[in-house]
Formats: sequence, C-alpha cells, structure tokens
Amino acid sequence: MGATNKIIEAMEERRSCRAYTDEMPSDEQIDQVVEAGLWAASGMNRQGPIVVAVTNRELRDRLSRMNAEVMGAAPGTDPFYGAPVVLVVLAPREERNRVYDGSLVMGNLMLAAHALGLGSCWIHRAREEFDTPEGKAILAELGVEGDYEGIGHCILGFAAEVPEPKPRREGRVFYAK
Repeated sequence: MGATNKIIEAMEERRSCRAYTDEMPSDEQIDQVVEAGLWAASGMNRQGPIVVAVTNRELRDRLSRMNAEVMGAAPGTDPFYGAPVVLVVLAPREERNRVYDGSLVMGNLMLAAHALGLGSCWIHRAREEFDTPEGKAILAELGVEGDYEGIGHCILGFAAEVPEPKPRREGRVFYAK
C-alpha cells in the first residue's frame, strides 16, 4: 500500500463488501457507476457487454432467489447480501472475448463504486441464471434483444461493514528483463 496515484490507491483500498445498509444509492451514483463500466476496455473496441441496472426490489429479489437456487442454497438465502442494487453484466454470446470484456466492465463498476463511497461485490452465477427460460424471459421483458451470456452481478449499496485488507501473497511476480 502507500500509493500516491488516486487510481492505484483505489485499487488497493477497494474491498468486496458482504453487508449493506438499507439505504438506496442515488440515481446519480448508480448512473456514474454504470457509465464507468461502459468505459471498460474491450477486444477490438467492440463494446459488446451491456449492463442491466436493477433497482426494482421485486426483480432484485427474484434474481436473488434464482441465484440461490443455482448455488443450491437454502430457501431465503440472499446471495446479494442485502445490497439494494444489482448491476448485471451480460455480453453477446457470439463474441469471442465476452468473458474478458465483461470482466473488465465488472472491474470498472467495482472501482467506480468505491470511488463514490459505495460498497460492491462480484457475485457469480449470472451465466447459469440467464441461460434459463426464466432468465431469458426477464431480459425479453426488459427489452433486451439478442443472445447474451451472463458474466456477473455487481451488487451495490452502502456498506454496513468493510473488511480489512489481507496481505498480498508473495511470489506472484516474475520479471524477464
């Protein structure tokens, strides 16, 4: 730690939050986070990934239930840890770099959330959710056309608690000078 660059500092300070208050982020905050996601790099600048910003409680809870079912969790389990906002990142299934491009969007979303004082966490199982007839029906109801693969959910809200950073493991860099 100890970076002097604001962006690098944000990368070092951001943590995955797994406890949220009930307070809803403002539309402006959500829009800023989503916009940052859309500025992520993408292979050949195709800009294929899309973001579905879910602030509707009923749909948020429906996605939570679907996610819990995929992971085999007990009924009533909330894989979204009480976060009031779910930003679903999807990418066109035919795009060769869809997972990489969508992952870059996810990274930007989480860093932007941190920069705005919000907590976030990447929640998996979006692919399994949106490969189901129910998931495809949700996208159709929202007017999303095309064949998309779920990349991840970026849950978003005000953190009720923020974990302390864990030390970085040694021996993960090899230089070829």
